[in-house]
Amino acid sequence: MLLHFLVLGAFVFLADGYFSEEMYQEESKMQPPTVVIAILARNTAHSLPYYLGALERLNYPKARITVWAATDHNTDNTTAILKEWLTVMQKFYHYVEWRPMDQPTSYAGESGPKHWPNSRYEYVMKLKQAAINFARKRWADYILYVDTDNILTNPETLNLMMAENMSAIAPMLDSQGAYSNYWCGITPQGYYRRTAEYFPTRQRHRLGCFPVPMIHSTMLLDLRKAGMKKLAFFPPHEDYSWPYDDIIVFAFSCRAAEVQMYLCNKERYGYLNVPAKPHQTLEDDRLNFVHLQLESMIDGPPMRPSRYVHMFPKQRDLMGFNEIYLINLRRRLDRRDRMLFSLNELEIDVKVVDAVDGNALNSSDIKILGVDLLPGYYDPFSGRTLTKGEVGCFLSHYFIWKEMVDLQMEKALVLEDDIRFQANFKRRVVRLMEEVEQAELDWDIIYFGRKQVNPTKEEAVENVHNLVMADYSYWTLSYAISLQGAQKLLNAEPLSKMLPVDEFLPIMYDKHPNKDYKSHFTNRNVHAFSTRPLVVQPCHYAGDPQWVSDTETSTLWDDDAVRTDWRGSHKTLKGAAPPAGVLSATYKDEL
Repeated sequence: MLLHFLVLGAFVFLADGYFSEEMYQEESKMQPPTVVIAILARNTAHSLPYYLGALERLNYPKARITVWAATDHNTDNTTAILKEWLTVMQKFYHYVEWRPMDQPTSYAGESGPKHWPNSRYEYVMKLKQAAINFARKRWADYILYVDTDNILTNPETLNLMMAENMSAIAPMLDSQGAYSNYWCGITPQGYYRRTAEYFPTRQRHRLGCFPVPMIHSTMLLDLRKAGMKKLAFFPPHEDYSWPYDDIIVFAFSCRAAEVQMYLCNKERYGYLNVPAKPHQTLEDDRLNFVHLQLESMIDGPPMRPSRYVHMFPKQRDLMGFNEIYLINLRRRLDRRDRMLFSLNELEIDVKVVDAVDGNALNSSDIKILGVDLLPGYYDPFSGRTLTKGEVGCFLSHYFIWKEMVDLQMEKALVLEDDIRFQANFKRRVVRLMEEVEQAELDWDIIYFGRKQVNPTKEEAVENVHNLVMADYSYWTLSYAISLQGAQKLLNAEPLSKMLPVDEFLPIMYDKHPNKDYKSHFTNRNVHAFSTRPLVVQPCHYAGDPQWVSDTETSTLWDDDAVRTDWRGSHKTLKGAAPPAGVLSATYKDEL
């Protein structure tokens, strides 16, 4: 009876809510710090959908983020895009401050949208100051400034920067060149100074979080730190005598407040567009950004637009060609997708050609197609003969030439699927072809991408800018071909005396160094030219981790049992000496 009473009493005791120390629940976790993201948008309709898409994908609780957005002086539809996005996203974020201004559309003294008079610098400084004042009044822990042509493709960027626990820190952003969002040195007058540390940092040869005298474009400020109270974008510090520039004014303010800036390059965080020059236009800015998009598709992670912004379909064309061919193996779907995305962004229409897959051919299939090896051909590195991959590559190009002749196409552009486009590819090619036509140049092939062997021997073409007479070359990354040129290549009957297609073409324009090979082709009268500089490059070179070759990793054309698999960056001859007539390995030196 007593035991029953004690148990019942214990039950009542617990039921009334009185718990022993061991039964207390843990305290709930601290909420993440609050962040204000400052958006200053002007004439960036080309990049804004990707910028906003990156912000919405940041792996950070949106309920702890306030968006402060200002847009003004626009001649494009930046305001409409930003309004469309904020209208949807405001329900996810803690708060949205929206400051649009429709008029005026230019600053006092501005000669163009890329020109920066002092009136523009002052207005931007005032906007950035308004953003930080807003964050301070709301007791925000951090403020993140991100220019609208900076795309944070790494969703962990905000968390990673906070983890560094610095007052002012920037994630290093990649661009189309050496440009980035930091300086390693400043002159006594406040201008950029080149230092020995810049390029090792920019190229990630040294990794870490480094003190620097300047960060800009994208940076995170920890407003909880005591020294941050003195920081200001406007007005400039009373001792300021450097150039009237918002990023330099802020760098001076950090120095005066003894706040050290830091640059972090431990990971890939995203991209920033190389700004157009003051005399250039918004179209130049757009084209620069398109090139940046294409680079992100190769080096990754790629940019992706916001789900909540409407994007108009691209208006694609053939750049004045009768057809543009993209050669792609069906099993290389990743390459096909990347190239189709890239060409769509470049507004280029294209016909996908399913390449002949050499790996799917056996030696009997090859014989049925009428393929036979050029007598005496050996690879200059290994001494082996043709591979099935090289047969497939040759046939893929050959069938395009045949279609051109069958349909009597005046000219076509051929693209392989492992290429990267240089800046302004479309505009440069269109302009070049217009000059070629005006000069009435008799041409058969114009290389846009290749491996040059003797570039110093190539003579410039009169009356056509950036065009040279092609000397011995390797690779068939991209080229224009005329109807006349296609007919000449077919007339040579190359299937019955095949060698790699990038060896065949120099034979046909009589620049191949091997006389024995040339002796099998009597009419070597193809007129071949090349752009200089080249406007197409390989995505990856031999030795790069992502490099894959479907011609070098294959089996011999007439022997299904002998496999080749070369993946190194430096090919060397296998054996004491190459067979007679084999070229020096320096001819195919891969970068």
